[in-house]
Amino acid sequence: MSTENEGTEVPADPTAPSAPATPPVPATPPAAPAPQQAGAPASEAPTQIQPPVQPPAPPAQAPAAAAAVPAADPAGATQAPAYAPEPATVAAGGGGWPPAPPVVPSWGEPVPPADPAAPRKRTGGLVAAVLVAALVAGGIGGGIGYWAAQREDRGPESTTVSSGEAPASFKREPGTVAAVAAKALPSVVTIQAKSGGTQGEGGTGTGFVYDQEGHIVTNNHVVASAAEGGTLSATFSDGRTYDAEVVGRAEGYDVAVIKLKEAPKGLKPLPLGDSDKVAVGDSTIAIGAPFGLSNTVTTGIISAKNRPVASGDGGGSNSYMSALQTDASINPGNSGGPLLDAAGAVIGINSAIQSTGGGYGQSQAGSIGLGFAIPVNQAKAVAEQLIKTGKPVYPVIGATVNMNDKGEGARIADQGAGGTEAVTPSGPAAKAGLKPGDVITAFGDHPIDSGPSLISEIWTHKPGDSVKITYERGGKTAQTTVVLGERTGDS
Repeated sequence: MSTENEGTEVPADPTAPSAPATPPVPATPPAAPAPQQAGAPASEAPTQIQPPVQPPAPPAQAPAAAAAVPAADPAGATQAPAYAPEPATVAAGGGGWPPAPPVVPSWGEPVPPADPAAPRKRTGGLVAAVLVAALVAGGIGGGIGYWAAQREDRGPESTTVSSGEAPASFKREPGTVAAVAAKALPSVVTIQAKSGGTQGEGGTGTGFVYDQEGHIVTNNHVVASAAEGGTLSATFSDGRTYDAEVVGRAEGYDVAVIKLKEAPKGLKPLPLGDSDKVAVGDSTIAIGAPFGLSNTVTTGIISAKNRPVASGDGGGSNSYMSALQTDASINPGNSGGPLLDAAGAVIGINSAIQSTGGGYGQSQAGSIGLGFAIPVNQAKAVAEQLIKTGKPVYPVIGATVNMNDKGEGARIADQGAGGTEAVTPSGPAAKAGLKPGDVITAFGDHPIDSGPSLISEIWTHKPGDSVKITYERGGKTAQTTVVLGERTGDS
């Protein structure tokens, strides 16, 4: 529908009811109505959100019949009714009734000019304006944008109200994911590792700033390819890249520490939380570089604790952890990155995912909502040892257990590797009275269903810790206490 006539006065419809033949005589002659400009534009519905300005009240001396006619507003436009009004009855001030309205041209045709010889018939123009308002009311919705634009082009008459401007800055409330991520991202790095061989094999992983000296904590399997003559680099979220070198690696824990060769000033280590106090259902935030997409932030919850996980790096080395399980999206490339709590403290190091093939590890399978992180309390102890000596220290019980059976506990093997004894003479297990064939079913307060779960629980402790063990021998259950020994290095 065309809108080109909107905002312009249009003569009244000739089909509108004509005035009665004999006008009623009022009790007292009415005062002449206030002068009105001929050709007042038809009214339109307001475009502002706020209520439109009300028209001025009619003079007190105006007759009652004239009150049915909308008074002209200061801008010369009348308020358009939402429906077509009945023909208004207007008393003329001594001039008789106005003649029948002129013929209305077809919609879109030029409007005939007003008759300059009939200035006395202004009330007739008012009636025409009212009728035009009724005629255009049905077309307001489609043409209101055009009408508003035309009004703005005419300058000072515009009543368009602009919307409020957005604030110059928008601050996220402390504790929100956005606020935690913004604070943590500058302390998370994307690690590029390349081997020293001709093939230049390597990969991408993640790490986080551990101290102001430039130490970065990550997974062993992230940097293993570059450990022997390869190259390492760490890129911060702002794009700065620094060469790095391996300080120490713990294959069994899957923890490694690297150091920036020219560490910049002002490094901000991520705060470390307490993984022992984490509860199932706590919120989690993971930061990493899944499939090379650096500075990716995902969220979830702690979906389980003390989950025994054995994962491999693809090179024959296995690691064991009593892991924090999370449903935050973790994919290859997230390895070594921090798992944060809702306050932004590190509670774990993202290390492995459950693949659709049924095994644990950093395969190219995507996230299925089962991710595993090394508890930060364990990772911290390992990192401190690596920074201090460059070598890991493991707690041990001095016994070889079957790593394949699962479901009934961890069974001590009949014979050790290479024909050695399964229970080390004078070792912790021997001193505690354990023998080959015993099946360990609990380590401390945690049930044991396999060899990997036993090792995972042992490595949550330190050498010298005393731990109660529940085991079965000959169909009978017994308990003993073992004092953990230690082993230095991975070989």
